[in-house]
This record gives sequence, structure tokens and C-alpha cells, in this order.
Amino acid sequence: MDATRTIGGYLELARVGNAVAAGVLTFVGSFVAGGLDAPWPVALAVVATAAATGAGNAVNDYFDRDIDALNRPDRPIPSGRVSARAAAAFAAALFSVATGAALSLPRLALAIAVVNLLALLAYTQLFKGLPAVGNVVVAYLTGSTFLFGAAAVAPVAPPTWTLFGLAATATFAREVVKDVEDMAGDREEGLRTLPIVAGERAALALATIAMAAATAASALPYVDGMFGAAYLAVVVPADAAMLGATAWGFRDPGTAQRWIKRGTFLAAAAFVAGRLATVLA
Repeated sequence: MDATRTIGGYLELARVGNAVAAGVLTFVGSFVAGGLDAPWPVALAVVATAAATGAGNAVNDYFDRDIDALNRPDRPIPSGRVSARAAAAFAAALFSVATGAALSLPRLALAIAVVNLLALLAYTQLFKGLPAVGNVVVAYLTGSTFLFGAAAVAPVAPPTWTLFGLAATATFAREVVKDVEDMAGDREEGLRTLPIVAGERAALALATIAMAAATAASALPYVDGMFGAAYLAVVVPADAAMLGATAWGFRDPGTAQRWIKRGTFLAAAAFVAGRLATVLA
């Protein structure tokens, strides 16, 4: 088999872009917590997050290989670029890297890593098809990247908790909107997602309410005086993008969920801007 094709299969299996993005979010959590003076723990936390995310993606493809053979035959395992056994070994190797990187971090960071590892392993088999539960697990895992980054360098401070809540809630809304987009395929697979059980409009209404609450809470770092105008200048358009995109889910769920994701990264940038302005002041 062509080596380039095989390597590409492993990279796709890990969803390298998502893994790198998760590492970036962990770095943001460390930066907001004041991790400029602790580069080694920050680097270990970033590596642990990226490796664990890649491993979780590989595990998800391993368990979904029979479904993917029907619905996504281009995926690495059903296409034959990576065998099921090799995919499992690859996931185990990435989990080992993540574990090794996390072991030298403070206890809270290590505890978060253990919880996240268990959640990643259980997601596909236990939570993915349960109404809203799978969405909550993914939302927690996304938000926890900030907590993990912060816990690697310092006690978790209020701005990081706000960032965690905003990211988790925005991710929950995005996952619900994405489930609306995927309703036809999920029905064929026998999944009981929130839109299938509660109805499309009810699910989207819940996502919109959750997003409205998250964007309202994003004002707390400014109101409490933790961050100033620089934070506000970035978080307001981020909030507008996320809330507007969630509402747009009633018309076009596919476009909506992509804009929610972009808005989440912009919101993370707002916390970076707020922290940077504090450092430079």
C-alpha cells in the first residue's frame, strides 16, 4: 500500500485539524490563567489535549466502522487505508502519549484528564445515541480544554470558568443544530438524538435559549472588572455571531453550526485579548 495514502489515513483518523484546534484552546486556557511564566506545563497540557483528542477520534471511527462502511465508505477504515486493528493500536498509542504528558501536571489537571479520557472512551458506546446526553458530553469536553490548560499552571480563576461555560454552552447549541442537520442519517442508524425525540423546532429552540444564556454570561468578566474594553470589543461580535447563527439554524442548520464554531473561537480570542491587555497595562 502506498505509504503516503496510509499516513494520510492515520492523519484523517485522528482528525488532525480538530486535535490541533483542541490544543490551541488548551493554550488559551493556560494563557488566560497567567501561564506565561510556565512554558513547560503549558506545552505538556497542549500535547496531552491534542493527543487525547486524536485518540478519541480514532476510537470513534473504530466503533463506527460498520456504519461508516455503508454511509462513509471513504473513511480510513472502510476504505482500507487503515485496518481496524491498526486503528485501535493507533488510538492506544495516542492515549499513551496523552497520559504520559498529563502525569507530571498538577492534581486538578490530572483529574480533568482522567475524567475526559473516560468520557472519550464511553462517548461512542454509551452516550452518542442518547437524547441530549451525547451533546452534553461533547460540550463538556470542548469547554474542559480551557479548564485543563488553566489547571496546568494555576488555580482555576473566574475568567476561565466563564470561558468554560461559554464554550461548553456554545458547543452544546452547535451539537444540537448539527443533529438537526444529520436527522435523516441518524434515523437510519437508529440513533435517538434530541431533534428526533423532541422534534426539530423544539431542539432548535432549546439551543437558542442556551446560547442566549451563554452570551449574556460572557459579560461577567467585563462587569466584574477582570477584563476591560479590549475584551468587550471582541466578545460582542463573537456573541452576535454565535447567537445569530443559532437562530439561523431554523433555516439552514449546516451553515449555522459552522458559524457557531467560528464564533466560539472568536470568543476564545476575546479572552486572550482581555488577558493581553491586562498584562500590557
